[in-house]
Amino acid sequence: MALNSIHWFRKGLRLHDNPALREAVQGAATVRCVYFLDPWFAGSSNVGVNRWRFLLQCLEDLDASLRKLNSRLFVIRGQPANVFPRLFKEWKISRLTFEYDSEPFGKERDAAIKKLAMEAGVEVIVKISHTLYDLDKIIELNGGQPPLTYKRFQTLISRLDPPEMPVEMLTDTLMGRCVTPVSEDHGDKYGVPSLEELGFDTEGLPSAVWPGGETEALTRIERHLERKAWVANFERPRMNANSLLASPTGLSPYLRFGCLSCRLFYFKLTDLYRKKNSSPPLSLYGQLLWREFFYTAATNNPRFDKMEGNPICVRIPWDKNPEALAKWAEAKTGFPWIDAIMTQLRQEGWIHHLARHAVACFLTRGDLWISWEEGMKVFEELLLDADWSVNAGSWMWLSCSSFFQQFFHCYCPVGFGRRTDPNGDFIRRYLPVLRGFPAKFIYDPWNAPESVQAAAKCIIGVHYPKPMVHHAEASRLNIERMKQIYQQLSRYRGLAPGVSGSPVPTGNGSGSILLNFDSEEQTGPSGVGQQHQRLQQHGT
Repeated sequence: MALNSIHWFRKGLRLHDNPALREAVQGAATVRCVYFLDPWFAGSSNVGVNRWRFLLQCLEDLDASLRKLNSRLFVIRGQPANVFPRLFKEWKISRLTFEYDSEPFGKERDAAIKKLAMEAGVEVIVKISHTLYDLDKIIELNGGQPPLTYKRFQTLISRLDPPEMPVEMLTDTLMGRCVTPVSEDHGDKYGVPSLEELGFDTEGLPSAVWPGGETEALTRIERHLERKAWVANFERPRMNANSLLASPTGLSPYLRFGCLSCRLFYFKLTDLYRKKNSSPPLSLYGQLLWREFFYTAATNNPRFDKMEGNPICVRIPWDKNPEALAKWAEAKTGFPWIDAIMTQLRQEGWIHHLARHAVACFLTRGDLWISWEEGMKVFEELLLDADWSVNAGSWMWLSCSSFFQQFFHCYCPVGFGRRTDPNGDFIRRYLPVLRGFPAKFIYDPWNAPESVQAAAKCIIGVHYPKPMVHHAEASRLNIERMKQIYQQLSRYRGLAPGVSGSPVPTGNGSGSILLNFDSEEQTGPSGVGQQHQRLQQHGT
C-alpha cells in the first residue's frame, strides 16, 4: 500500500533544516504540505497588517520553493481539528509530520490532532527544530521546574550535549520518487490569499521594510555574518543613530516565523570562531539562548502571558488608564523619543531592542504605571517578531514583574534618546512635525522658547502634544511603589528579594525586552552590560 504523507507547516516555514518535512517524504509515494489559515480569525485577531503581510509573503515564498520541487503549498481555510479528518480520508493519508511546538496552547492543539490521527490510523512524527534544545530535558535536569534565572539556565545547558546539526535542505534528490498531486484548480482551492481577501484595507499601505520568506532569510544571514565579523575579531560595536533603523541584516522576524533555522544560525556563528581557531564564548549565542530561556520558562505555564494565576509573576496593582494607554500606543505621549519609537513600530513592525526597553519602561514602572499585559498586546499586534513566550517573558522582565528586580533603574525618555542619537535624526525621520527643532530642544521641545517653536513651525500643545506626565515626579513615585511592593513581598515570604530561594524570580544584572537578533550589540545580560547600565537613567 502506498505511503501518503502530509507535512503540516505552522512555524518552521522553510525547506532548510526541517527534519519533520524530511520525514514526510522519506519512503513516501505522495506528500502534501499544508498550512491552515482561518479567515475568520484573520479578521478578528489582534494582529496588525504588517504581520499578516509578512506571513503571507512567507507562504508565497514557501510555495515558490516547493514549485521548484514539482510540489505546492496547500493553504487550507479552516481549523485543523475540523479539516484533518476529511483530508485523512480524501487523500488516503498514512503519515502526518510537523515541527514540535513548545507553547502550552500549541501542545494542547497538537495532542488533539494526534488523537484524531490515531483514530484514523495515521502515523504521527514530530521533530524538534524551532528551538536549539529539547526544553523538557532542561526542565528535567532542573528537578522538574524551569530555571528562572539566566545564569541557572546557562549552567543547565552546559551539561547538555550541543544542539543537533541542521539537516540538509529538501531537494529533488531527497524527494526521490515522492510526488505531490496538484489539481488544475489548485490556486483557487489552496492558493495563498491576499491581504484584501483577509479583509485588510491596503490603500496607502507602504511597501514592506521586512520582506517575508525563507529566500530573504538566507540572503540576510550571509549579510548578517559578514557584518558580524567583528565577533571573531573580538571587536565591540558602537550604538549610534543608524542602529535604531531597520537593517538589511536583521533576522528577528525570520527566526520568529521559522523562515530561518535557529540551529543554522547557531552553527554559522560557531563557524566564525572556528575560522579563527578559537573557542566561541557562550555570550556569542546570547541572543539565541535568551529566546531559549523564555521558551523554557513558558512551555508548561499556560498563564505565562497573564499576571493573575501566573506563579512566577509578581502581582502589582497597576493603574487602569485606557486614555494614557492609547496615547502611548498611538505615539501621542508628548515625549519625542517615545513617540518616534512607537511610530516606527506601527509603520514598519520593528524597533531596536533598546528602543523596546525605553517604551516598555515608560508604559509600566517608569512613568504611566500601566500593566505590562497591555503593552504586550500592542507588541503582539504590531511587532513582526512578537513571539508568545519571548514577548510575555520580556514584558514581565522589564516591568520588574519577574526575572529582574532592579526597579530603581529607570529609563529617562529624554536623556536615553539624547545619548543614543544626539542630533535627533531618528526623531526627525519618524516625527516630521518636529523636524525644524534644533538638536538642543528636539528631545524636550516643550522647553524651547516660543521663538524657537515658531521658527520650527511647531507650537507645543498645538501641533505636537505637551508631555503627558512629568517624568521625574512620575518615576520617583513609581520607584517608591515598587519598593513597597517588594518590601511587602519579602516580609511575607521572610526573604529579601534576590536571596536564594526567593519566590521572586531574579535576573543577574541587566535585561533584554523582546530579543530581536538584529543589533550589533549583544542582547541580554551577557551582552548589554555596562552600556545598559549607562543608558538607564533616573531623571533627565
